[in-house]
Amino acid sequence: MSSFPFLSALIVVPLIGALITAAVPKGKPRQAKFIAMGFSLVVLAITAVMCVRFTAGDRALQFTEHYSWVPDWGLNLSFGVDGIALVMLALTAVLTPVVIGASWNDADAEKRNVPTFFALILALQATMIGTFVSANVLLFYIFFEVMLVPMYFLIGSYGGLRRQYAAVKFFLYSLLGGMVLLAAIIGLWVASGGVMDWQALIDGGPVDPTLQNWLFLGFFLAFAIKAPFFPFHTWLPDAGGAAPAGVAALLVGVMDKIGTFAILRYCLPLFPDASQTFAPLAIALALVGVIYGALVAIGQTDLRRLVAYTSIAHFGFIGVGIFAFTTQSGTGAVLYMVNHGLATGLLFIVVGMLAARRGSSQIADFGGAGKLMPLLAGTFFIAGMASLALPGTAPFVSEFLVMLGTFSVNKPVAIISVLGIILAAGYVLWMYQRTMQGTLNPALTELKPMRRDLNLREKLVVTPLIVGILALGVYPQPVLDIINPAVESTLDFVGVTDPAPTVPTAEPVATGDN
Repeated sequence: MSSFPFLSALIVVPLIGALITAAVPKGKPRQAKFIAMGFSLVVLAITAVMCVRFTAGDRALQFTEHYSWVPDWGLNLSFGVDGIALVMLALTAVLTPVVIGASWNDADAEKRNVPTFFALILALQATMIGTFVSANVLLFYIFFEVMLVPMYFLIGSYGGLRRQYAAVKFFLYSLLGGMVLLAAIIGLWVASGGVMDWQALIDGGPVDPTLQNWLFLGFFLAFAIKAPFFPFHTWLPDAGGAAPAGVAALLVGVMDKIGTFAILRYCLPLFPDASQTFAPLAIALALVGVIYGALVAIGQTDLRRLVAYTSIAHFGFIGVGIFAFTTQSGTGAVLYMVNHGLATGLLFIVVGMLAARRGSSQIADFGGAGKLMPLLAGTFFIAGMASLALPGTAPFVSEFLVMLGTFSVNKPVAIISVLGIILAAGYVLWMYQRTMQGTLNPALTELKPMRRDLNLREKLVVTPLIVGILALGVYPQPVLDIINPAVESTLDFVGVTDPAPTVPTAEPVATGDN
């Protein structure tokens, strides 16, 4: 491997970019935008090099870095990635410049500081990357908590109606989860004799089974709030509905995935016995989320809140895939994390474009809009079809793997989950029909922005996401090759194996004279 510090560079580069962008005078917003875009593209380039140099079949952490931190306490700044972390890094690196492009004019309103807005996006990117690359539990916790700050200000200062309420609710929920996580980390510190390095904790073996249960619950609660799983989800519709469209795409597309990523990275390998003990509870919560999120989405009248509730249902599928404990379901869950980020990121961005043109995100304020903006309507259609996991789109592959892997070990759970797929078709088609099709709303023809289809900047924004959705829908194998070994390694830590395939026995063929 190279001696170049890829992982620390992925954290430092956007932080430097955030500082430089924030220092741009308020009167030069265009300069701040291009600086932010430039630094986000540098992160994308570094990540692309890592993806090329990553050894797909290696289960060990790669690109590892270790720096002395607090020697008296035996703490080091440790970084490393496996296949799961790498694909999440790639998702973050792709979505950030897309979000910057989509948010190009979001902070241009009077009295809003444009450089600060884009500096906060870069700071958020750095902290999210920090959670994916940390190989030290305490270091992970620091990034896990610090990333709340830029997101809080992005929602509270630059969001829409009820932005302050949504920002405070998001912060309090996340802070509560962080406090529980800190208590669990302290317990792990004591039980392990002060060991916080992830690999050292794995090599040291699991802690006492009774203590495992309590520590698992502490970690899981924090990550379930972040994901969010039912019933810890109530902050998401408010935050997703109030945040600027691009920020909402990062919130649901990447930040929420830190919860499910952390379950795979920390809960399962560090507390293997407790993971199996509480798997039925986790699957039950995930199943409720699948059905509840879909049903509530059907009843929404606001596009932003509808998309937020669909994400609750999708996170339920991810939860089922993780705790089914099969390679297929686990790989499907990780791939779902990536594909959901692409599909829902595109959906939030398109909804933001529609709301900016109409001045409203209420479904009733549209109707027949596709007649005025065929390209935008087509993009909305692709995003919607990906959200309901239409075959040929990326989410279909991940949803199929989750269902296939779950069915092999728990048929009732897989069958109930199918209901969520059926409901998804209902809310997506209803949403599209009410906004893009049908009789043209006369009020739309009076609005000049509603007669403007996608411009060049908007086409450049949505194209990478559409290409990713279609490419991974047709040929996901390169990504699966990266994810599979890491999922297999995680299941080995838990101590579970895939069920043996059942091969039907052929009936003996009777022979005799005619």
